[in-house]
Amino acid sequence: MKNKILFLITLLVVFGFGVLIGNSIGKFEENDNIEASHIYQESEPAVLQQAGQKEDVNSQLYNQRHNAITQAVAIASPAVVGINVIEIREYRDPWSRFFGDDPFFRQFFGDRTYRQEIKGLGSGFIISPDGYILTNDHVAGNAKSITVTLTSGEKYDAELIGTDMVSDIALIKINGKNLPYIKLGNSDDIIIGEWVIALGNPFGLFEIADKPTVTVGVVSATGLNLRPEGGRFYRGMIQTDAAINSGNSGGPLINTLGEAIGVNAVIFTPNQGNVGVGFAIPINRVKKIVDELKTKGKIERNFYTGLEIQSVDARIARYFGLEKAEGVIVSDVKRGSPAEKAGLKVGDIIVEINGEKIINEDNVISIITDAKAGDILNLKVLREKKFINLKLKLEQVSR
Repeated sequence: MKNKILFLITLLVVFGFGVLIGNSIGKFEENDNIEASHIYQESEPAVLQQAGQKEDVNSQLYNQRHNAITQAVAIASPAVVGINVIEIREYRDPWSRFFGDDPFFRQFFGDRTYRQEIKGLGSGFIISPDGYILTNDHVAGNAKSITVTLTSGEKYDAELIGTDMVSDIALIKINGKNLPYIKLGNSDDIIIGEWVIALGNPFGLFEIADKPTVTVGVVSATGLNLRPEGGRFYRGMIQTDAAINSGNSGGPLINTLGEAIGVNAVIFTPNQGNVGVGFAIPINRVKKIVDELKTKGKIERNFYTGLEIQSVDARIARYFGLEKAEGVIVSDVKRGSPAEKAGLKVGDIIVEINGEKIINEDNVISIITDAKAGDILNLKVLREKKFINLKLKLEQVSR
């Protein structure tokens, strides 16, 4: 009996101890779950915050990469085209210089000139949704056939609407609708030092991927008058250090708004590669040319002045009491001519034309050659030691 009582007491103690341990373990697990849940609840916002910070950084980097320059390129690129031309060039046999055009020798040796097809390439850009394209005269002015390639890969046969060798501008057209085009900007408000972008087809690279090559630089100078080249007069040019290479001719020089402010035309280089000096024809000058090419196909330059001049040399400068031998002196004025109507007299010294300082005859020839019939030249003239202003209208020669 005693042993049974001891067994029951032992069994009760063991059972109570087990219940106590079970409750403790349950409370521990409950506390552990509460703690774990608390930790998770605290860590979840931290993870989200870190993800948000990473997204902000990526957004900032994206915005930094997509700046005004990349946006301008995106706007203008679709309207840039590659131009391939075939032109006929006439060559003279070098031996013909010994015979000239003597008919006696021609009966034995025949005509010593021959023609040859020459392939060329350049750049251009669409300026209207119906397919008008600007390029250089030296790219397409003498072309027998013109093929234009768009950034979409489409190829078009182009028509030469008009060309002007003096300004080195040609206008061609393709048959298209709703084509991408570049807006023509204002070259008179260019800021020296502002970013500019040159687009085009240097070395024919456009043909590889149907995409223009992009180079970036700044406006280095404006209003530069270069020496005439082959009957072309480059006046008021925009200088840039954006790389312009062979094949870029005719492509646009754009500002950070994606507007064309010039037509790439000339590179200064000793080895046909870019050395950081390129020149573009200012777009405001081009606008006037384009309007006349659309309507007439050419620029009317058959005018006359009735004026004869010569450069002021040291002797003339001493005679008139000038500090420097600059300007041109009027040596003759034809009766009834535009020069006489303007009030010019023999002995007048022209020192400025349209605000441009005149150094010698070359300056006057360059200005007048670049003008059109009907233009009015504003002259600053020294007469009897006083400056006067005269207006000379370039009258068209009657046919």
